[in-house]
Amino acid sequence: MENVVRAHIIAIGDEILIGQIVDTNSSFIAGALDKIGVGVTQISAIADTGEQILEALAFAKAHAEVVLITGGLGPTKDDLTKQTFCTFFDDHLVENEDVLHHVERLFKDHVKRPMLPANRTQALVPSKVTVIPNKYGTAPGMWMEQDDTVFIAMPGVPYEMKALVTDEILPRLQEKFSRPFIIHRTIQTYGMGESEIAATIEDWENQLPPEIKLAYLPAFGKVRLRLSTRGNDLETLEKELDTQIQGLDLLIGDIIVGYDDGQPIEVVLGEMLKNGKVTLSLAESCTGGQLASTITAIPGASAYFKGGMVSYATQSKIDILGLDPEMIKVNTVVSAEVAKAMAASVKALYKTDYAISTTGNAGPAKGDADAEIGTVFIGIATPSEVYALQFMMGNHRERVITKTVNKAMELLQKEILKK
Repeated sequence: MENVVRAHIIAIGDEILIGQIVDTNSSFIAGALDKIGVGVTQISAIADTGEQILEALAFAKAHAEVVLITGGLGPTKDDLTKQTFCTFFDDHLVENEDVLHHVERLFKDHVKRPMLPANRTQALVPSKVTVIPNKYGTAPGMWMEQDDTVFIAMPGVPYEMKALVTDEILPRLQEKFSRPFIIHRTIQTYGMGESEIAATIEDWENQLPPEIKLAYLPAFGKVRLRLSTRGNDLETLEKELDTQIQGLDLLIGDIIVGYDDGQPIEVVLGEMLKNGKVTLSLAESCTGGQLASTITAIPGASAYFKGGMVSYATQSKIDILGLDPEMIKVNTVVSAEVAKAMAASVKALYKTDYAISTTGNAGPAKGDADAEIGTVFIGIATPSEVYALQFMMGNHRERVITKTVNKAMELLQKEILKK
């Protein structure tokens, strides 16, 4: 059986526990460890108190070979990680000359003000630790080994922590531990719910080898399927995953939009538009600009996205998009006819190859239409046709908007695949 290296991640800080910040550090560290074959078995967020830190260190030591701690390394009195390290390892603080010179240099070259006595304390470290240089900040990383466990303390500042993990900690862990290969393959699907997918692939899932695990990762309008396996023979692992994915493709290939890298649909769609040398415009109502925001969040989107507008009120659909008031009156603003007219109009205005429109009732009130909350029409204009489809997206405003954005991109993707 392969050697399994277990890791615990401990995030220190009251600001995490009261919801003031989101702990993105643990997510980054877990992903980085996974890539080198170190399995994270627990992530903990704890208060910045000596008692809590000691308790967490003791528990982690009993259950893991690697313990990674972020936070609590600042120069103020509420940062207790170093002092608690000394208690846990029966150690004492000493001034590290290399760290002191580094801190002095940072203040001279970048801070441009005198260094305070509190900043000098950043050079104090437990005497038994191996100092890990932090080129972007004043708090060094610390590496300590006790019995069969490695303890690593890092600052909580994300860009400092990420540099330490990437440049220093991962190479050291790879050198110290013999690790298995851990492989994940993520399959992106759109247009089918989790339970429907599960029913469709039930026989395939039941025959998966025991060493391959399947996880369903649903979100609004999309489901990611993650296949995971681990072992010492990389080539064998990859071949087995490839075989299983081929079987999956035969069952749900029509809803699979991407593999491996977990790229969101806006990235996949952007690549398709760019590679096809075609352009897109948008006319949004119920999505309020969220579709445009999602598409333009991708670097290089200007190569295919020409622009759009949020014609939220009915009058703006008439004044800006040029829709016929009588047509709106007869069909209501939430209708297939209005969605089609919006898509056709914005496509002509921006002179694009494709256009998407959204009109609906996201709630909580019905607005300018009598349509039930959750009713959405999505219009698609292609080089050869214009059509609109109706959807019921639920009764939660955020859910309606997010599902509409995802469904709109899915519909456009299907159109481009027809070429």
